[in-house]
Amino acid sequence: MSEVLTDVEAGVATLTLHRPDRLNAITLEMLDLLTDRLREADADPAVRCIVLTGAGRAFCAGLDLIEAAGQAGRLDALAFEFDPQAAPVVALQQIDTPVVAAVNGPAAGYAVGIALGADIRVMSRTARFVSATTRNLVPESGDTWLLPRLVGWEQAARFYFLGEDLGPEEALAAGVVSELADDADAARARAAEMAAQIAAMPPLAVQAAKRMMRSGRTDGYVEHVERVLQQLLPMFKTSDFAEAVAAFMEKRPPTFTGE
Repeated sequence: MSEVLTDVEAGVATLTLHRPDRLNAITLEMLDLLTDRLREADADPAVRCIVLTGAGRAFCAGLDLIEAAGQAGRLDALAFEFDPQAAPVVALQQIDTPVVAAVNGPAAGYAVGIALGADIRVMSRTARFVSATTRNLVPESGDTWLLPRLVGWEQAARFYFLGEDLGPEEALAAGVVSELADDADAARARAAEMAAQIAAMPPLAVQAAKRMMRSGRTDGYVEHVERVLQQLLPMFKTSDFAEAVAAFMEKRPPTFTGE
């Protein structure tokens, strides 16, 4: 069975990390597979939102340390062979399709970056974020770039330097997650509800908004205003814009096709 399960229904692609016997610890093969699944979902016009979660009681235990220890003899080769475009955390920063993470259980090490790479996160009250530094590893999945931007330098420093887990209440208060759910199933269900709501939105506008948010991290203000205008003008010529206007005038819910 694949270690990344894919289910597409009603415009939502649900990707599930699936090694429940190992708390969904990620192998090198899984990294490639998850990247492929993310990019395939993003390229599928039928997919308007992606839900990312883990099987069983954990979101993901991070990289499989047993496999990593077995690769110690070829670390230099692995560094030379590394292609950032093949990393799922990079794919998460590049794709335009919105991603909702259902953090159904503990997320450790590499999994922190995967969860933070989603656009919206729902966290189970049984979950927690665990830093890779507690295992004598550098946080390796981009979360040192993402977390300080979410919570500020000092709170990120406590997470990495003190090895303090980030629990659900702390994560909610810090803005790392947007909602809490009572348990794993409730987190997945709430993420699915959000994804369905996103899937009902006009996909061209949602994807453009995500691109603009991403560009806004590095654009100057004037540059960004111009970039937004270039994104906006073609929208007026779309069928979905005409549908939005017609639905408003006719006082009915719109139906968007992505065209």
